[in-house]
Amino acid sequence: MTHHSPPPPAMGCNNAPVLKERGQHEVFCGLTGIIWLHRKMQDAFFLVVGSRTCAHLLQSAAGVMIFAEPRFGTAILEESDLAGLADAQEELEREVDRLLARRTDIRQLFLVGSCPSEVIKLDLSRAAERLSARHAPKVRVLNYSGSGIETTFTEGEDACLAAMVPALPDTDARQLMMVGALPDVAEDQALDLLARIGIDNVTVLPARHADAQVGVGPNTSFALTQPFLGGTHSALERRGARHIPAPFPFGEEGTTAWLRAVARDFGIDQARVDAVIDAPRARARKAVAKAAETLSGKTLFFFPDSQMEIPLARFLTRECGMEAVEVGTPYIHKALVDPDLELLAEGPVIAEGQDVEKQLDRCRAARPDLTVCGLGLANPLEAEGMTTKWAIELVFTPVHFYEQAGDLAGLFSRPLHRRDRLRLEAAE
Repeated sequence: MTHHSPPPPAMGCNNAPVLKERGQHEVFCGLTGIIWLHRKMQDAFFLVVGSRTCAHLLQSAAGVMIFAEPRFGTAILEESDLAGLADAQEELEREVDRLLARRTDIRQLFLVGSCPSEVIKLDLSRAAERLSARHAPKVRVLNYSGSGIETTFTEGEDACLAAMVPALPDTDARQLMMVGALPDVAEDQALDLLARIGIDNVTVLPARHADAQVGVGPNTSFALTQPFLGGTHSALERRGARHIPAPFPFGEEGTTAWLRAVARDFGIDQARVDAVIDAPRARARKAVAKAAETLSGKTLFFFPDSQMEIPLARFLTRECGMEAVEVGTPYIHKALVDPDLELLAEGPVIAEGQDVEKQLDRCRAARPDLTVCGLGLANPLEAEGMTTKWAIELVFTPVHFYEQAGDLAGLFSRPLHRRDRLRLEAAE
């Protein structure tokens, strides 16, 4: 192999000043994570304790057919529940008993609070403890918050996985834990690469089935696949596991750096790693290069949405030739994203949090070629003549590791292709 990844910039962004904003923000709530988590954990059920609004959100966002019976539902709180006039605790336990009697396939049940306990008048953590004791060992009941007051939409997954960590059994085995809910195709490809490199004892959190042997202990090293798992990172370290810092596996460069970091942690020679990854690296570079023909030289602006913004900016600037104007993200967890910040060349504004009106002003002044933002901002900006990319699609689509690198780049080049076609048609 003669190709080499570009060297780290002389001045990366890991020590760059951060613009911290604490105003109005535009994001989905943490309940949205259920939409991909219930597909990943195939014997789990997510029972949202919330209002009819929460039920409508999940139903519409997930696009569930009327005849389908998905693995999530809502225990709807009426006005009497919210006023504390009804014994909602007894009602909840009664509904859970009915659910588990009817759905005998459930092995994990998550009670998901849609609001803080002060609002819903329920202590879901105690409810989960009682229900778990009642239905053990067949069903494990856990709880976490998906409240939009407390979380952005990807933090719902973080809260869910962090809630699972204390219940994991102890193990002294030397193992790698791959952490983050990936589409099955991306997860399978990662496990195959790791096995061929020589890392066989690999567990995944979350596992597809509750009976998978996922333990944690002092000989566990874990590698994150998603940059929004700060709570899970802390929970695993409290259990004695050790984090492997690495750029996230987006694109050829990120995937290569992630695999090499894991291999170093397990004492595997880089020559062995390179022998395994040479061919998929070449395929990834070729696939990305096609989209880069459209993306190269274009300016890019990220609104804070998923916490994926920093590693994606690294990928788009270094592998696709784009120029980042601003990289906004809901929260910067330095222990997770510092390797990506080090590779991101100094220049763009790095913003944490959001004051949406101020950021809109900066975006309008910059007039970037492509703006990555949430659904609530995309249509208004399109109406102003700006080209946008829906950030939420980056969570639902397989974008990790080598074989998806071209698809990831294509998600950003397609809006520019669409813009060019519309302009051409208008000119005709």
